[in-house]
Amino acid sequence: VPFGRRRHDAGGTRTELNLSAKSAALGVARAIRGGSTEAAAAAAGAGGIASKLSGAVSTPSGLFQSALIALGVTVAALKAAPSKDDSSDAGKEGGGQAADAKPAPVKSLQYRFLAVFWLLRCADWLQGPYFYEVYASKTFGGVPASLALISRLFLTGFASTALFGPLVGRMADQYGRRAGTLAFSVIYALGAASTKSPLLAVLLAGRVLSGIGTSLLFSAPESWLVGEAMRTDGGGKYLGETFGLAYAGDSLVAILAGQLAGAAASTRGPTGPFELSVLFLVAGGILASLLWGENKAEPASDGDSKPTIREAVEVVKGDPKIALVGGVQSLFEAAMYIFVLQWPPAITAAIASAFGDGVGTPYGTVFSCFMTCCLLGSTVFGRLTKGGVETESSTGGMLAVAALAMACGTLASTSAFASLTSAAWAPLAALVASFFAFEGCVGMYFPSIGTLRSKYVPDSHRSVIMNLFGIPLNVLVVAVFLSIKKLGVSGALGISTAALTAAGACMLKLRGITKGGEPAAAAA
Repeated sequence: VPFGRRRHDAGGTRTELNLSAKSAALGVARAIRGGSTEAAAAAAGAGGIASKLSGAVSTPSGLFQSALIALGVTVAALKAAPSKDDSSDAGKEGGGQAADAKPAPVKSLQYRFLAVFWLLRCADWLQGPYFYEVYASKTFGGVPASLALISRLFLTGFASTALFGPLVGRMADQYGRRAGTLAFSVIYALGAASTKSPLLAVLLAGRVLSGIGTSLLFSAPESWLVGEAMRTDGGGKYLGETFGLAYAGDSLVAILAGQLAGAAASTRGPTGPFELSVLFLVAGGILASLLWGENKAEPASDGDSKPTIREAVEVVKGDPKIALVGGVQSLFEAAMYIFVLQWPPAITAAIASAFGDGVGTPYGTVFSCFMTCCLLGSTVFGRLTKGGVETESSTGGMLAVAALAMACGTLASTSAFASLTSAAWAPLAALVASFFAFEGCVGMYFPSIGTLRSKYVPDSHRSVIMNLFGIPLNVLVVAVFLSIKKLGVSGALGISTAALTAAGACMLKLRGITKGGEPAAAAA
């Protein structure tokens, strides 16, 4: 696939990066000539800082390490800054009035949910970085696995999620969300264990199991949390906060998982991260069995305690608010998965343009930057929630930013953009800024959509409805993947932009419907 690369001399790049250092040195000379010792010292200090900065960003690895540090400092500063809620509580305490304390049952629910959720998410994150390598290491009939075969294995997982998702969601609603979470641990562990096999049939079966497990991971734990919160005094009030904590921690878990996966791969080979994943799945399953009580879907108004897929479809058709929330979920997550497949070649091409061909791409550091952006986004969501901003409003703004960021990234990935500027680093700078902004929106998205689903999706069919929305998501991702040779990177990112724009339109429509009205009861 042509990425519109532009050749650029690495020496020229270094010259551009050192301009600030030379300017500072000139300032030293002028200060000395003028007899100002203090000004000379200040300019010399500035020159040293500029020189170190230019040296730090003179390689792709140094560039993204510097970006990671800057992002980390930003997150820390945002978390340390007092929020409106903190100021309000301080005012109450100063006035002799007791601040509203979080109920003990709510704290207990958060501890029990987050401990299990983070273990299971860590197990999932461990497998991602070595998906390609573990299958590329296989040989069949003396022939190494081809890229086409690995692609089929990848698509098998997506197809399994789309095909079996509604069914396993229905079973989780009917037989219990804790049971669904335990089933995820077992099924996903079997899928991970299948990577040890040299047999293609076993590998395909493992991908089918992984697809089923993914459906359970993204529905059963959340449904359990919402069900428990509705049964806990004051629990519903803190759902937004709980989702914010869950996905802020998830970003840190992802960074840790990347490091653990690398260590496991270095000692056990490409199957090492999958083996380690099994241990986390076992730990999460045990903890869920000990800390979680069972909860099932609340019976529908007609008293039928066995939710069906047909009933779930009718529920969605009967309430446009549910359909719009589903539209946001399907479209945003489709755009996100398309982005996941396209950012590596896009970044690689931009790095080649800025630093010259043959320069390596620090994928691990880039991934850590993305996860830190997600942490920043989830932190922003938490502060907005504490500040009393409605989730519908913050989500609408987030989707607008996400669509704009992806549109800029799409433009920056084209050869036409590279030809518009003589600065070889411009495509990389534009891509990095756009992709970082989008990942920040991803960090806001997950707690936002969890909160919206808790408000609008009825408990009677929660898991099955969540998996129904996964069908169009997976169909769109597979269609783009199969057409990638025709679309190219910029074409695929353009489809992501269109999907995000459509998601924003769905959110705008939802706000119009709910403005001045009450949302549907989630426990209906």
